[in-house]
Amino acid sequence: MKPIRVITGRAAPLDRSDVDTDQIIPASWLKRVERTGFGQGLFSEWRDDRDFVLNRPEYAGATVLVAGPNFGTGSSREHAVWALTDYGFQAVISPRFGDIFRNNSTKAGLVPVQVSPEVGRALLDAVTTDPSLEITVDIERLRIEAPAAGIEADFPLDAFTQHRLLEGLDDIGLTLRFDGEIDAYEAGRPAWLPSLTGAV
Repeated sequence: MKPIRVITGRAAPLDRSDVDTDQIIPASWLKRVERTGFGQGLFSEWRDDRDFVLNRPEYAGATVLVAGPNFGTGSSREHAVWALTDYGFQAVISPRFGDIFRNNSTKAGLVPVQVSPEVGRALLDAVTTDPSLEITVDIERLRIEAPAAGIEADFPLDAFTQHRLLEGLDDIGLTLRFDGEIDAYEAGRPAWLPSLTGAV
């Protein structure tokens, strides 16, 4: 996972509430064994509608998704986050996230930006009106800004999650910070116990 400090980019509006992970990436896509390639399946059932927002050329290349309330509810599939990041989104803005989706996002480098319903509505309206609108998500200052629309607000993020994003630490990265201690522990284990670091 790469360190993330500031994200600035155009946004796509998804003016729907209660979007669950099955809608983000339908179950038919879960047969893949790789972690990549899920971007093609992002909202695939909705993308059959030629007027769906991600089919509109003015939103091509958007890196921020502005969604309605209760985004990422439902099952715990990590594939929903993988689909969003593989498509090119770096942050999702919503008044409320499903807890498991939010947790999965922070572990995979997708920034969940929780804003008030009023700020969320204002951003949806602004991005719908002006597809060229740029939004900045500042993880260091925990602030979101859309200067051209006159919108700015703080967003919550616990200190540990903020640290993970700023340092680019996924679960493996967190573990590898203790590589020396792990090696020292393994070196002192009785020979009759199986090795956790060497070949089996």
